[in-house]
Amino acid sequence: MDKLNPNFIEVISLIRSARNRALQAVNNDLIHLYWQVGKYISEKVDSEKWGKGVVANLADFIQRNEPDLKGFSDKNLWRMKQFYEVYQGNEKLATLCRELSWSHNRIIFARCKTDEERHYYLNLCIKERYSVRDLERQINTSSFERTKLAELKLSSGMKELPQNVTNAFKDTYIFEFLGLPDQHSESDLQKGLVHNLKHFILELGGDFTFMGESYRLQVGNEDFYIDLVFYHRTLQCLVAFELKIDKFRPEHMGQLEFYLEALDRDVKKAHENPSIGILLCAYKDNDVVEYALSRSVSPTLIADYETKLISKAVLQRKLHELMEEAELRLEKEE
Repeated sequence: MDKLNPNFIEVISLIRSARNRALQAVNNDLIHLYWQVGKYISEKVDSEKWGKGVVANLADFIQRNEPDLKGFSDKNLWRMKQFYEVYQGNEKLATLCRELSWSHNRIIFARCKTDEERHYYLNLCIKERYSVRDLERQINTSSFERTKLAELKLSSGMKELPQNVTNAFKDTYIFEFLGLPDQHSESDLQKGLVHNLKHFILELGGDFTFMGESYRLQVGNEDFYIDLVFYHRTLQCLVAFELKIDKFRPEHMGQLEFYLEALDRDVKKAHENPSIGILLCAYKDNDVVEYALSRSVSPTLIADYETKLISKAVLQRKLHELMEEAELRLEKEE
């Protein structure tokens, strides 16, 4: 076998970088083309009242004159029109969408109803480099709504962190990939998450790096064990997950706060930010959670988990109700 030559590795790296740039350039050109075609059709529909028949004739004309071209059926031509009309009034989104493939874009502009939701999934795909399949899972599990719900419920300890935790956590985590029965133990849940770590991190977010299960802490002469510990690269802090298969109870907070104190004193490095705790329970009463967090100075989040998908409509309703409550509180404070 030939010796591994560092110069050869460098050449391979140059080839791969050039190939990636070329693919990105081709994608940018394709998205720009679809944008221009969509704009043209949109303007013709407005000015000359083009309908389905004219667009179908256009698709047939393209096929006859450019038989090698794929993706210009009448259905796709209407999608290009929709693509242009969805983004043409928002320069930020129009720029972001050019960084993703047509398949990614088609899913986002077709399934997302607001610019805020589209912005969330565009950014998420760019940051995490999600495949189309990964993107579909995020939308199917209502990642946007669950993330926004978490932001509306942040404790004062989370809000006072030096780092920005926007879009970092969710109010509810979906573990449909575990296949757990309705009756399961905390050990079953913990083992299932570790065994399906790739899917678990996809649900958490790509910035989470797994550090260990039953993570040992020694305080005085006693040993304590945190269910799961991660490191968040962007937030630059440790994240401790405590798992509860029953309803959230206020006394759970004391245990988690103790773990965070031990992590910050004995594990956290000098350059890292304060540790964050996630108490993950089967279900929770939002009023009880609010009371429990109101005087807590620890950066903690109380989240629940589901082993099956939740209806998007249910989450949207919860989000709408919380936003209305937040607006009412602001009005009273003024």
